[in-house]
Order: sequence, then C-alpha cells, then structure tokens
Amino acid sequence: MAGARAALAQLPLPAAAPAGTPGQVQPVAPGTRPAPAIPTLTLTPPVPQVYRTEYLSNGFIEVAHAVITLTPAERPLARVLAATVAARVFAARPTLAEVDLSVYDKGSYAGFGGPLPLLTASVPQARLGAMTAWALGQERPGQPPYDRAWVNPGNLPAYREPDRVREVGPTLVGPGSPSRQSAAQIAQTTARIRGGLQGGFLYRARRGTEGLAALTFDDAPHPMYEPLLLDLLRRAGAKATFFVIGRNAAAYPYFVRDMAAQGHEVANHTYHHVRLPPLPTAEATDEMRWANEVLQGLTGKPVRYFRPPGGEYTPATLAAAQSLGLTTVFWTDDPGDFQNPGDALLGARLRRNLRPGGIVLLHDNAPQTLDVLREFLRVARRSGINLTTVGGLPK
Repeated sequence: MAGARAALAQLPLPAAAPAGTPGQVQPVAPGTRPAPAIPTLTLTPPVPQVYRTEYLSNGFIEVAHAVITLTPAERPLARVLAATVAARVFAARPTLAEVDLSVYDKGSYAGFGGPLPLLTASVPQARLGAMTAWALGQERPGQPPYDRAWVNPGNLPAYREPDRVREVGPTLVGPGSPSRQSAAQIAQTTARIRGGLQGGFLYRARRGTEGLAALTFDDAPHPMYEPLLLDLLRRAGAKATFFVIGRNAAAYPYFVRDMAAQGHEVANHTYHHVRLPPLPTAEATDEMRWANEVLQGLTGKPVRYFRPPGGEYTPATLAAAQSLGLTTVFWTDDPGDFQNPGDALLGARLRRNLRPGGIVLLHDNAPQTLDVLREFLRVARRSGINLTTVGGLPK
C-alpha cells in the first residue's frame, strides 16, 4: 500500500475547480429531527475536487465515503483522482477498513439522490493496490479487472427526482373502479388480520408462526452505510431482505453482489424511489421492471418481493407488480429510524414491537439504525426470535 501511495503522490492533480456549493437540501417529513453529525476527514495535502469525506463506525470497523466532483475538463483523470483520494483517505485515518468513492459531475451534482455518479468504487484497505493498478491501467496480463468499481455507461433510464418522504404506512390510493378498490381493500384487511400471502399482499407471516420475524431495510445500497450494515449482520448471523432502489444498485453493483453472496435477499423498491400512485400505470410498471432487470442482472436470481415507496399503491400498481411476479410487502413494525428519534427511543420502539411473524422496517442509510441494531439483534436472539428474510417467513 505504501508503494501505491508513493506512486500516486507523484501524479499531477487537476487544477482546482471554481469555488461552489454543490448539492441540494432534500425535503424531509414533518417531525424529523436533525440527523446526528457525521465526522469528516481533512486530507493532507488537500485535493481540491473532494467535496466531502465522511466516516462512520459500527462498533467493529470504520468506513469512509468520499464525494468527488469534477468539471468536464477534469473527467479524463477521474480514475487516477479516485485512486489518489482513496490512498490519502487511508493515510489520514489508518484505522479505516474501507474507503468508498463517488465521483460526480460538478455541474449537475445534487447529493446522493441526484443524477448518478460518473464513477464509483469500493476499496477495502487490502485492495488499494489492485484498485490503483486498475486506475492507472497497470493491471497485469491475465489479471481480472478490479471488481469493486463502476463506470457510468451513459445509457441508463433518464433521471427522475426521487421521493424523500419517510414511509408512514401502507395506503391504498385511487384511481380505480370502486369494485376493484373494494377487492384490494378486502385483500389488504385479510392480509393484516390473518397474515400470510393474500391477494398479492404480505403484511406478516401466517398466524401461528413462532420463532421467526423478517428484518428488512429500505433504500439500499448506500456507499458508506452498506459495508457497515452487512458487517453487523454477518457478525450476528442474521439475514435480511434489502429493498433496493434500482438506480442505487446500478451505481453500486458490488454491494448488491455482496448482499446476495452473504445470503441476504434482494428485493425491489422501484428504480428511482418515487411514489407510484401519481404515475401513469405504464410508468409505474417501468419503475418496477427497470429495478427488476438491474437486480436480476447482478444476482442471477429472479426478484420475488416489492415494497412501494411510502407504502402507497393503487389496484393498478398492485396488479402491475403481480404481472412482474412480485409480491407486495409491507410491515408490522416501523420505528421511524429515518426521523432520527434518538437511540434510546428507536431502540425501545424496536424492542416493543418485535413479535413472531412480524416484518421490521428499517433504512440502510439511517445513522441511528447502526447505533441500535447491534443491541436489537441481541434482544431478538434472547427472545427466541430468529431474524430472517421475507422469503424465509411461512406464508
């Protein structure tokens, strides 16, 4: 690693881009508290194109995420700059297990939910040399390409503004004929009361289920939180279902492959994370289909489960999900982690609502989830409840 750092230190950096404040303030749900401050790193010497470098710990390992923004003139050096930044982040904080990188166009950068990056990479500390060789075009003959990087092909579905409103509960929304709505509402009520799969709905396991509950995470994958979350689940021996946003999967494919390789279930959360009821049925179907195609392409397995953003659906979107082979999954336990209620309250809500056959809703990019998950996994184990995937529940 020291040799890679020395080589990169000799490379000329592009000229500093004009000063600016890329990014945008995303809307939040009423009642949301400010998120806990995430520690940041300052690189020495500084790299002008680094917008922000943050790091977090899950109590076992630390991971950093660096956001880099480039002007069009700087794009040809994107790979070299990414490797340079990775080396300098490790130098700034040697205790890091991994550095993840997101390289954006400076002019269109609008935060994590904005237009996709130009390039991303996940760099475990032991693989900095391999990532550097890839960045410099110095991979040895016969050496496989670095498998934890992604370069935007430029042919992905057009950007659509994501929905940032926190999930508040499953809601049946028109349009649709009264008879169709009535049928959907009956199936919804039956699924809530009886449990099990009812008319394309799944709220909980079938009645009588003992010793099992499903653990689910929405909005995956996020480049800083994902390795920390997967590490916690691995240490606890717990499995989960990740409801993945298709565009996030496209930009960070290595994390989706990690989920599948570690025995977790990969499920559909639309391509852009948008509320479906306002969309024409064809567009809503595209949102589900595009996500399916990305996920199946990465895991090699058909996608079985779908969760609509906000829990909002219409009879038409429910039917569209079924036509794509998807069961629409809701939840019994939403502790509101995305509203930053505080570790004590979040942990208490999780413990209070944990029950056999239930489905727990969490988010993979909520800082307080990382804080309380370790203890929640212990509580579940002591309570005799094995946390598993949605697919592992009796239906």
